[in-house]
Order: sequence, then structure tokens, then C-alpha cells
Amino acid sequence: MQSQQNKSTTMTDNRYYLPAEWHHQTGVQLTWPHADTDWKPYLEDITDTFVQIAKAVAHYEPLIIAARQPDEVRELLAESLNNEEMSRVRIYACDNNDTWARDHAFITLLPKDGVGERHLVDFRFNGWGDKFAADKDNALNRQLFELGAYKGVYVDENQFVLEGGSIESDGKGTIMTTSQCLLAPHRNQPMTKEEIEEHIKTVLGADHVVWLDHGNLIGDDTDGHIDTIVRFAPDDTLLYIAPTRPDDEQHADFVALETQLRSLRTADGQPYRLLPLPMNDPIMDEDGERLPATYANFLVINGAVIVPTYDQPDLDSRALATIAEAFKGYDIIGIDARTIIKQHGSIHCLTMQGV
Repeated sequence: MQSQQNKSTTMTDNRYYLPAEWHHQTGVQLTWPHADTDWKPYLEDITDTFVQIAKAVAHYEPLIIAARQPDEVRELLAESLNNEEMSRVRIYACDNNDTWARDHAFITLLPKDGVGERHLVDFRFNGWGDKFAADKDNALNRQLFELGAYKGVYVDENQFVLEGGSIESDGKGTIMTTSQCLLAPHRNQPMTKEEIEEHIKTVLGADHVVWLDHGNLIGDDTDGHIDTIVRFAPDDTLLYIAPTRPDDEQHADFVALETQLRSLRTADGQPYRLLPLPMNDPIMDEDGERLPATYANFLVINGAVIVPTYDQPDLDSRALATIAEAFKGYDIIGIDARTIIKQHGSIHCLTMQGV
């Protein structure tokens, strides 16, 4: 993933496309927690979780880490990663507001004809609609690019707010998103839905944008990211959080989501293969507020899928088995995500793959 190239442009074009997450990856990015992030009350626990994710990723592919204290992170990782895994890790000195790489890292596009360099699209990250400080996180892509962490053409899209967790791609021209998130305040107003869709299609080289109107996961403070409720998988498959708990306060909303998913058709006019993931038993924080536990927030890497688990053995097992059915031939790795959800995200939210 390293390069000394420093090319840039202000736009991409429809010769490029957004690959599916199971496309071969050049690596994954993590943005490391520190004491000045919101992780401070449980910094030791979340750091342990980050080490587990880092080891899982580095076993299969390169890992880029943006960290305020690179030497400290390197020393910590060396205690858990073997030599081969450590050889795949690159750590860069960068400051950060928070750790949600999915939403502030590059979105990587490839040329449709296989000719040319990848495009590294840098959208504006504004803390999910100006809810939280994001100035340092929004600057990370440019910093990492100038440090040689990424190879490709830098595409400046900082005039448009878009978070990686708000979109899903099947790699064949269809982008899926949620109307609740992309039309939320402080994103791209006064643009209309039609204008936002056209811009996404233009920049990401998409043919279709599918808007989901249901499935608002309680505790999700991103305004409803798609990667918490519905995910693409190979062979026109959708993994989704199903309404498996009739007594749950979210039940009706997820029944409506399931109904909408059943009505969708692929670009070829065929129904999607739907694989339901169980809805978690509620997990509350210390103030009694529900946290956004979800099995949909898994990360696909080269040869493996890293799946969040929540110490709910029966549900965890069902989710792992369903994801294994969708990703045949992949190793399925469960990592306890109970600390991550204390800050209202999970494993996919913390990571971003490059291709």
C-alpha cells in the first residue's frame, strides 16, 4: 500500500467503479484510540479490541494504522502479533479526533477496464452531520497520502459529505444506502435527493442507487448507516438484520425493512437471495440507553470475515453460521464487540479496506 506517488485530481469519472468488499484488497486501515478520544473511560479495553482486530487483519493482508503515538502502538502490537503479521503492519504518525476509519478514510475506486491507477476518493467527514468534532479526522486522508501510505490518484471530494458506512456496493454498479442518513440535516443541503443520487452515481461510477427507508437501529448516532442493517454478499445475496424478536421496540421497523428487501430486484431483474441475521438481545449502557449491537457490521478481508459477537452464545453462533453460508470458503472470525458498541459502532465502523 505504500507509494511515493503524489498525483491528484478534483473529480473521478464513470470509467471507475466501487468494488464489492470481497474484491481482493491491498490492506485495511485502523485509526488508533488514545486518551483524548471518547474512548478514555475504557481505553485499556478498547485498545485490547483494536489489537485483536489488528492481529486478525494482519494474518491475511497488510494493515495501515494512523496513530498519535506510533512507537507505543508498534510495541504493543509486537506483544501479540507474530513476525510475519508484524511485517504487514505500517504505522503513520497522525493525530485524530476519533477512530471510525470507515467514515473518514478513503473510498477506493478501480478502473472498469483494469487500465489505470486506483482513485482514492476523499469525501468530507463532518462528524455525522456536525454532531462531533471531526477536523483532524477529515484531514487524515491527505496526511496519509502525502506520507506515502496509499498508492493511486487522490480525488478531492471535500465539498461533498459522505461516510463509508453509509453506502454498500455490489461491485456491479449498484449502490445501496438509506434515505434517513443521506438526507439527514447538516450533510449536503440544500441538495435534493435526486441531486445527491446523481452525484453519487457520477463520482462512484454507479448505474443504480437503491434507497432503503426502514431499519433505524436504536443507538446508532450516524443517522442510520446501511452497514448496521444490510450488507451485500456474493451471488446477489443480502445479509440483513431480521425482525426475529416480536417483542422488540424495533420490530415493526425491521418488518418494514424486510418487506422492502423482498421487493428489490437486481440489475438483471431477479430477486436477491436474502439471508437473515438475528436481532440481538438488547444491550444497555450504564445510563440504561440501548446500544446498537448488530451482526451486520462485519468486515470482509482477503480470505476471512471478521464478525462482531456480543456474548450472546446462541445468537452469536447463528450469526456466524449465516455469514459463513454467505461467504463460502472464508474463515469466519468472531471478535467480542461489546466495548466497541459503547461508542455506538462496531467492527466494520472501525475499519476501512483499500483495493
